[in-house]
Amino acid sequence: MTWVAAVARLRARRESGVLVTVATVRGHAPRNPGAKLVVGHTETWGSIGGGNVEAVAIDRARELLSAAKPEPELMDFALNDKVTNQHGVQCCGGTVSILLEPLPVVPAVAIFGIGHVGLELARVLSRQDLDLHLIDTRPDVLTEERLAVLSDAVAQVHVHHTPLLPEEVLAELPPGTHILIMTHDHAEDAALCDAALRTTDVGSIGLIGSSAKWARFRKRLSTEGGHDESTIARIKTPIGLPEITGKDPATIAVSVAADLLQSFQADIER
Repeated sequence: MTWVAAVARLRARRESGVLVTVATVRGHAPRNPGAKLVVGHTETWGSIGGGNVEAVAIDRARELLSAAKPEPELMDFALNDKVTNQHGVQCCGGTVSILLEPLPVVPAVAIFGIGHVGLELARVLSRQDLDLHLIDTRPDVLTEERLAVLSDAVAQVHVHHTPLLPEEVLAELPPGTHILIMTHDHAEDAALCDAALRTTDVGSIGLIGSSAKWARFRKRLSTEGGHDESTIARIKTPIGLPEITGKDPATIAVSVAADLLQSFQADIER
C-alpha cells in the first residue's frame, strides 16, 4: 500500500497517525530524501529504510499519537558505528534528518436540512478539512446539479437521503460528530433534537430557530421526551456568533460556521 493510500485509510477509519518523511540525507543512507512511512496505533505502511532509524522513528511516532497536542518535529541520525543506538548499529556513513508530522482525526459535522441556509453553510464548511455529512428527506435538494457548488470541496462530503426518518442517520455518524439541525419541518427538527440527546457519542448539538420555537421544543423535550434540564442544555440555540446579525442565508451560514470553527480551535487548545 502506498503512503497516500495509507493516509486515506486512516482518515476513512477516523484514526490518528503520523507521516514520517526522510527530509535530508548527507552521504550514504538506506533511503533517499522523500521516502515515507505512515505510522498508526497498531500498523505501519511504507519504509524509510529499516534498522535503527525506522525503529526509533516508529517509537517516537507512537509517543506523538499519545500526546495531547502533538507537533511536527525533526529527528537527526548519524549512521556510523560510533553511535549508541536503541535498535542496533547502522553504519552507512551518512546523516539523516527525519520529519514526523502528526495526522490528527479531522472534525466531523452533520447538517440536517440542506435548504437555503443549509446549502450556504455546506459551501462555507466544505472549504475546511473536515468530514461533512449532508442529510435531507427531500431528494430535490440533494441533486448533483444543486450540490455542484461543492465540487471543489476540501472537505470529504457525504450525502444522505433519508425519505422517512432522518434521525436514523445519527447512528451512522462518526463518534464526536457536531450536529446542526435546520430542516424545513419543525416536527422533524423536534424529533432530531430528541434523538440527538439520546445519542451519547455526538459532539455539540445546534438548533436554528427563534426563541418561541425553542420554548416549545424545550417544553416538549422535558414533558414528552423525559429529558432533564442538564441534558436539554446540550442543545445550543440560537446558533452562530451573536455579533454577526442578519437573516440572509449566506450571513447566517458565515455566523454559524465561524462559531463552529471557534469551538474546533478551543478543542485543540484544551
